[in-house]
Amino acid sequence: MEFLGTTQTASYCGPKKACGISALPPVAPAPVIQECYQPYYLPGYRYLNSWRPSLFYKVSNTQTCLDEGATCRSALRPPTILPAVRSALFCRYSPHDWDQSNQLQIRAAEASRLWAGRLMGDSMRLMQDKDQLTRQMQEGTRRNLGQRLSDIGFWKSELSYELERLLNENHSLDAVKRRLECMAEELNCPLQVALECQYQREKRIGIDLVHDNVEKNLIREVDLLKCCQEQMRKLAQRIDIQMRDNRDAQHALERDLEDKNSAEFIDGKCLNLRNTSDCISFFHGVEKIDGTISVPETWAKFSNDNIRHSQNMRANSVRLREEAQNLFDVLLDQMWKQFTNTNLAFNARIAEVTDVKNKLQTQLAKTLQEIFQTENTIMLLERSIMAKECPLKVAQTRLECRTRRPSVELCRDMPQFKLVNEVVTIDDTLQTLKLRLRETQDTLQLLVMTKCRLKHELAVKANTLCIDKEKCMGMRKTFPSTACLGTCP
Repeated sequence: MEFLGTTQTASYCGPKKACGISALPPVAPAPVIQECYQPYYLPGYRYLNSWRPSLFYKVSNTQTCLDEGATCRSALRPPTILPAVRSALFCRYSPHDWDQSNQLQIRAAEASRLWAGRLMGDSMRLMQDKDQLTRQMQEGTRRNLGQRLSDIGFWKSELSYELERLLNENHSLDAVKRRLECMAEELNCPLQVALECQYQREKRIGIDLVHDNVEKNLIREVDLLKCCQEQMRKLAQRIDIQMRDNRDAQHALERDLEDKNSAEFIDGKCLNLRNTSDCISFFHGVEKIDGTISVPETWAKFSNDNIRHSQNMRANSVRLREEAQNLFDVLLDQMWKQFTNTNLAFNARIAEVTDVKNKLQTQLAKTLQEIFQTENTIMLLERSIMAKECPLKVAQTRLECRTRRPSVELCRDMPQFKLVNEVVTIDDTLQTLKLRLRETQDTLQLLVMTKCRLKHELAVKANTLCIDKEKCMGMRKTFPSTACLGTCP
């Protein structure tokens, strides 16, 4: 292959020998070295001297040649070298290059051997360290599993103890519930007497159905009996609800205990696993699956919350039982006191009827005067509302006319602002006056209804005296003096 455009190789300068050359002639000392040609570069190539071999790269300026009967010429043109010879000269390396290559291979082999030895030593240390780390991690995991089993056992004992106390409390609460239901039925006997007395007073008509002292005491007596009866039934219902809550807490404790048993079995099985166990296997990627839903703090908090919830339920049950016992004691005392207070109120009521009648007459006159003043106020409010309509029309008409101003003349100037403010103010005034008018009309209606009631009451006052003195007091003399309460099992 020919190298076109490359530099020419150097050649020896000297006379051409007529005979064959047996040995190289001695050269002059300290010759001057210089380039014998100017290189030519192909387009796209820069300096080619970088890849040119050192052999025959530079030639001497003067060189002597021994020849028979002739001297060396001072300047000779270098002979032309064929492309094949030029290629052979460029493909050769010097001994120095050869030595460097061998030394490089030897040093590379030694470096590779040293690196392999160092890597083998590091690998042995790495295997020892990892084996020790694996054993330590297994021991740590075993200790953690043992601690976990201890924690599970502790919470199991706490849950079992709390569950037993909760079951005992449920039995006691059920007995209190049955007693409350029995006493609620026993209160029907005195309640019927009080209701009959109240029924007779319900025959009053008009304003005499007012809640006077007699009515209040009678209603208080009936309400007391009904309230006690209702309180007992409500308390029984609350106890029933509390028992359901207790059962929910019991279910939570039992479910937590069941989960603790399952977890204890699984962790015990994991604790007994060894490297020589038969049931171990690979589960690739299992460490990437996080199926946990709690951490140790939340796990302990869950059981603690269940126990605290159960304790709260037991505390609520104890409070309900104490409340039921207090209700039993209060009922037997208040019922008889209220019966006496109601009789005293009847006697006082009969003496006060005449005075009450006079007061009702006075109240009727005042009511008529108030009705007259209210009607005058309604008339004034209506006139005031009508007087505000014209200013509102003027302001709204001005605003409507100003909306027809052309182009940039539609300016939000001070008149525009004042007009808008005027419309809003007048409209608010009208709304306020109309609201006050409706309130005044409602008041007038109330006064008219009050007047009708007062007139009707004054007409039936005699009937009221007859009911209170003859029928009600006659009935209450036969009120039973004893009641068999608090004897329910």
